[in-house]
Amino acid sequence: MRAVEFADRLTFRHDWPDPKATSQEAVVRVIRAGICRTDLEIVKGYMNFRGVLGHEFVGRVCQGPARWLDQRVVAEINCICGHCDMCTGGLRNHCRKRTVLGIAGRDGAFADKVLVPVRNLHPVPDGVSDDEAAMVEPLAAAFQLVHQIRFDKMQRVVVLGDGRLGQLVARVLVRICPNVLLVGRHAEKLALADRLHIQTVRVDEFTPRQEADVVVEATGAPAGLELACRTVRPRGTIALKSTYAGRQPMSISGIVVDEITVVGSRCGPFSDALDALARHEVDLSNLIGRHLPLEKAQEAFDLAARGDVVKVLFDVS
Repeated sequence: MRAVEFADRLTFRHDWPDPKATSQEAVVRVIRAGICRTDLEIVKGYMNFRGVLGHEFVGRVCQGPARWLDQRVVAEINCICGHCDMCTGGLRNHCRKRTVLGIAGRDGAFADKVLVPVRNLHPVPDGVSDDEAAMVEPLAAAFQLVHQIRFDKMQRVVVLGDGRLGQLVARVLVRICPNVLLVGRHAEKLALADRLHIQTVRVDEFTPRQEADVVVEATGAPAGLELACRTVRPRGTIALKSTYAGRQPMSISGIVVDEITVVGSRCGPFSDALDALARHEVDLSNLIGRHLPLEKAQEAFDLAARGDVVKVLFDVS
């Protein structure tokens, strides 16, 4: 089958072995798959991953339990053991032995087919398009913030980063907090949020004043945390969404002195994301930049890395 492999460099393969279903795993024929910041960081060395990339996707089950066959599905990316202290303690996404689709120890979805644990599957409602469904995983990550932090309509919330995740976070949080400000580098991307009546400002015109109650750092860059610290008020909260290759050199004295709460935030509830899309509560329609076939993997990654493109999807079907 076709696949996009990373092994020191990005390579399109037409001879990748087909996955086989097991008693606990289903084979999903991929329809759409999205490139995210994590994929871009992996090709720079993040996680030292080798194999088929990709973890944001929608497809149809082609092998597996009869009740799932031919269903359109999305899938959670953390593949767990089910037995460790994290799994039995209700923290399955932090399983001690987990593999992660296209990120750690398991091939991903930039391929004709992907092998997924049956327990990870979620059916996609009929009213949700393939493009929307391919973005359920990052949308769920945006909803995770609502489960970690108590938001209310009086709070001042700043989202740093106008890329894929920052856009989704702003669209989720503005439903709760009207006073959401999206800060970014790219006029074209900020305009997408403007059209949905989300406040925006270019970072070179933004003056941090340590006034925000909550700052969500989704820049995907090491400098984002330092800017977040200059933006949040004393005893405010910073939520970290960025992952990237390399280390973050900075002083934490300001965090200590101002008693800042720092929250790491990763994967989130697929059910929340699917329900919001089915009810048309979150608009993703203007986020898709381009559709490309797997054969144009390098072009797709180059596009996804550009500042003026939000989301690039592989059209696998």
